[in-house]
Amino acid sequence: MRPPLAGIRVVDLTRVLAGPFCSMALADMGAEVIKVEEPGKGDDTRGWPPFAGGEATYFMAVNRGKKSLTLNLKAPEGQDILRRLIRRADVLLENFRPGTMERLGFGWERLRVENPRLVYCSISGFGESGPEASRPGYDLIVQGESGIMDLTGFPDGPPVKVGNSIADLVSGMAAAQGIALALLARERGGRGQKVEIGMLDVMASLLTYQAGLYWNAGGRPGRRGNQHPSIVPYEVFQAQDAYLTLGVANNSLWERCCGALGRPDLAKDPRFDTEARRVQNRDALIPLLNAELGTRPAAEWL
Repeated sequence: MRPPLAGIRVVDLTRVLAGPFCSMALADMGAEVIKVEEPGKGDDTRGWPPFAGGEATYFMAVNRGKKSLTLNLKAPEGQDILRRLIRRADVLLENFRPGTMERLGFGWERLRVENPRLVYCSISGFGESGPEASRPGYDLIVQGESGIMDLTGFPDGPPVKVGNSIADLVSGMAAAQGIALALLARERGGRGQKVEIGMLDVMASLLTYQAGLYWNAGGRPGRRGNQHPSIVPYEVFQAQDAYLTLGVANNSLWERCCGALGRPDLAKDPRFDTEARRVQNRDALIPLLNAELGTRPAAEWL
């Protein structure tokens, strides 16, 4: 089967994670991705340990399936090569600070004239307008300002960042989605468009029901460790020899769970017989489940 983006050419000026993760996804879907790097240095992550066979594992993790060349974008010769590439491209992807592409002569308003079918995607930390636009967008900073870190960790501990670079990765996913939709719109209307991705915007969108708790129910979301605010049981438990996770999101699953645990009585216990009551009586239920799960090795439960 022909890949969905076969025949699409992407000129990728991005580096580090959000942009490369996006362009890798496009390459996985069949696009021809031409990665442009700085001469003598390349993508920053080429120098980040650890290394395997002389190559940075970080760089390799998000740059498969791409072609590559180096261009000095400040030199007239390099700019001329890039302009010729863009004239024959379907997509341009960049994650410089807002204003940099305009200073180099490759802003959207100019390129849309030179290539009206171009889809131009910009990824930045805080969007391209407003008082925060000029700030660099680092994953850790965006995680903190979005509120995600304030929700992550245990109640008696400090805010904790998510274990992977979620702000970068989800922004890359949003960029790939935006590019795919812009290409679809081009098929219908014949013209390209600009796609703007702000990492803080993307991370704020992930707050979903946590934001709903604040805006609609007057609550203040906080760190709950492994607990879920609306589902019980839905967290980490201690088996005899290891930790395991147990997620029971509805009453049907709860009945089956209690049967598997050998405690069908818990399903009929009026403290635990509905989703809402299990949340209300979390402090009574969780010790009971830990006591049962702790009687056997994890492999037996699984």
